[in-house]
Amino acid sequence: MWTYEHSTETTVAPEAIWRLWADVETWGKWNADIESIEISGPFAAGTDIVMNPAGPDPVHLRIAEAVVGERFVDEARFDGLVLRTVHRLDPGERLRTRVTYRMEITGAAADEVGPQIGPAITADWPSTMDALVELASD
Repeated sequence: MWTYEHSTETTVAPEAIWRLWADVETWGKWNADIESIEISGPFAAGTDIVMNPAGPDPVHLRIAEAVVGERFVDEARFDGLVLRTVHRLDPGERLRTRVTYRMEITGAAADEVGPQIGPAITADWPSTMDALVELASD
């Protein structure tokens, strides 16, 4: 398994972050890598998302878990791998909100492939999280 986690703390209320997460069709406002995105139903477990980043191949995600105001988990599956991203809101220090993203890559070749693809996938997380928090504070 390959893992990576990044967190930031903000004074923005968790509800404001959650609203942006749940509004999937506007993710491109705070995630510069998204050219277009579609969701097949409500923001809930079992719903599919097709994200079109810059480049030729769309990314197919499924919401594996969604707990309103706390966390959601999306999963992408390809070539025997599962790329699971946990997006979590927790209490931070001094009444702040901690926003955490955690990626776990599992599967038969995860130990080999994870270090090859994981850093490229997660490289923009700090800037993406900064943009998310900035938009949520408006």
